[in-house]
Amino acid sequence: MNDQVSTDVLIIGCGAAGLSLALRLSEFASVAVLAKGPVSEGSTYYAQGGVSAVLDKADSIESHIHDTLVAGAGLCDPEAVRFTVEHGRESIEWLSAQGVPFTKQTAADGSEEFHLTREGGHSHRRVVHADDATGRAIQLTLEEHARAAPNIHVYEHAVAVDLITARKLGLQRNRCLGAYVLNRQTGRVQVFRARFVILASGGASRVYLYSSNPDGSTGDGIAMAWRAGCRIANMEFMQFHPTCLFHPEAKSFLITEAVRGEGGHLLLPDGTRFMHNFDPRLELAPRDIVARAIDHEMKRLGAQCLYLDISHKPADFVRAHFPNVHAKCLEYGFDMTQEPLPIVPAAHYTCGGVMTDFMGRTDLEGLYAIGECAFTGLHGANRMASNSLLECLVFATAAGKDIAGHLRDVPPPPALPSWDESRVTDSDEEVVVTHNWQELRRFMWDYVGIVRTDKRLQRARNRVELLLREIDEYYGNFRISADLIELRNLAQVAELIIRCALARKESRGLHYTLDFPHADEARPPRDTVLVPSNFAQAAERPAWHQH
Repeated sequence: MNDQVSTDVLIIGCGAAGLSLALRLSEFASVAVLAKGPVSEGSTYYAQGGVSAVLDKADSIESHIHDTLVAGAGLCDPEAVRFTVEHGRESIEWLSAQGVPFTKQTAADGSEEFHLTREGGHSHRRVVHADDATGRAIQLTLEEHARAAPNIHVYEHAVAVDLITARKLGLQRNRCLGAYVLNRQTGRVQVFRARFVILASGGASRVYLYSSNPDGSTGDGIAMAWRAGCRIANMEFMQFHPTCLFHPEAKSFLITEAVRGEGGHLLLPDGTRFMHNFDPRLELAPRDIVARAIDHEMKRLGAQCLYLDISHKPADFVRAHFPNVHAKCLEYGFDMTQEPLPIVPAAHYTCGGVMTDFMGRTDLEGLYAIGECAFTGLHGANRMASNSLLECLVFATAAGKDIAGHLRDVPPPPALPSWDESRVTDSDEEVVVTHNWQELRRFMWDYVGIVRTDKRLQRARNRVELLLREIDEYYGNFRISADLIELRNLAQVAELIIRCALARKESRGLHYTLDFPHADEARPPRDTVLVPSNFAQAAERPAWHQH
């Protein structure tokens, strides 16, 4: 096995953000893409709803911007929102040109146009979709192109361990030079050298006991960037999707928000609706409001779940609009054309992340972050539905243009030191990893979930600090595994979430605390920015590293 792999661009992550960037750069550079498992196992594949963009003549850029700002509860960066929304149409057109089979309909003049649906927080129909499996259509299309591209090499079952920086090697000018990567099939750690490294590794929702995300959503990019000296922001804003199917075997199965967008009702166990008690927008209120309402009613009633009902619509309508959700629910014994579906909220999206500019550049020269692991200012205190895939595409395009423009200016990195395993042994206590993983996700759900208090947060912080020390000792003494890498990253991200939550003395968007149940109107809303102890001094960072 080759211990050193050299490439122009290393992309850690293989979802919509990573693959679209790889395809845009493959004409100019050699690109290595890392996938923790099979390429299709990221969050993109499981995204049901769609991509938001202004395509309807009755809609407008200003309306999309306004809706996003409202959903973000005063914390969105207006420039980031405008930048993203204004590039929506071209992102959809690029995906369509790649062959993504978006659902179409016949217009009044007989021409074919995109079928648009509406989701929570949107004032217009502006969500482009491929039936109810949009993420799968995007993922498979981009994967097919990436595998066919001669300059793209996809490494499956490859888990990034940590970033390699010039500072770690004692060099003067700090820069990201590559990453150590565990080959899950051989158990060996390789060195990937690159002129540019991009984190496209997704979010951290698996830090919670219940999540709509696949198992790989363990905050790897966020944790690695923090250890490398990058600022992290707004990690207290973890979005809980209101409607995941409640069934012991339905692991992470999300019921798309489009079900509510097309007229689905949320019901108590006795069959009565309740959203009118919480928001005049009813089921189309933003996700934080809907999730909190469901959580409140479940706790008030002591109910294990509530229900989502679209059976009042014609059965043909339901099957046509939601063929995949309908088929999957049938597998679990539920016919959504005939009966309500049992649902619970689950951790779904990480609104904070690694601070970047509008080109995806982080505080560390040569390191970019795009997609869910990045903090661009777009989402504020709450992400509006279907803005996430849009962000992936827009910032991948921007990062691609920036990297292509600087490729000639950056020499290939030198040979880097191999991974040192001379002082470690094989662990005979793997149960420690399993136990700590379970404990972490349980106390994060109990203490740092949809509703928080300072007392709960402090309990979580005390426990996570102890866990981090235990994991650090284990990491230093034993040969690493994929499970240990993910546990280490999850614990670090949990600590960042807790620190951010403790720092915000108000309730805003996705962060709701009983100690401060209202927004602080006495001063302008502020982002929660965490600065690592090894943060690069301002003099070391180019001028464009300002958010």
